[in-house]
Amino acid sequence: MSARTPSSLRVLAGALALAIASACAVPVGHAEVPDAYSGKEAEAVPAAVAAPVHYYRAENVTKSFAAGAVLFDDHTNYMIHTSRREKPGLAEVHTTDTDLIHVLEGSATFVTGGRAIDLKNTGKDEWRGTAIEGGETRVLAAGDVIIVPAGVPHWFKDVRGPVRYYTVKVRNEGAR
Repeated sequence: MSARTPSSLRVLAGALALAIASACAVPVGHAEVPDAYSGKEAEAVPAAVAAPVHYYRAENVTKSFAAGAVLFDDHTNYMIHTSRREKPGLAEVHTTDTDLIHVLEGSATFVTGGRAIDLKNTGKDEWRGTAIEGGETRVLAAGDVIIVPAGVPHWFKDVRGPVRYYTVKVRNEGAR
């Protein structure tokens, strides 16, 4: 991994923590306060519906990356993909999902924006095309993080890989 990985991991960890915390905590008013809080500050802590904790052992994460699979999806407003690419993909447009991508290994030419060519609907709120015309081209490498908002065309145009990367898909509110 590159020398910039630790700071990139901190950026990703912060972004993931914010996205997941907002996805998991559903305010329901002031109720019983957890034992971790006491005194006056406890009165200011809003109660939330407790979501289950999900834990994945390293060997299971490794298997998921090998398959390029979805690691987590419990049909809430986010999911986590353990993605693997060995060749270019199709241009993608997700009309309700924002993609937070953190590259772990390899590099790729990644295009965002512009106009997706020959778009075809491949599922609910999912579109694929053959390429992107225009847009901004970047080279993504190990340690890089990019956030692609919902509705923005994006495309792994060229892959020097294999490329392994996490994708956290955050569903826009009210989309599920």
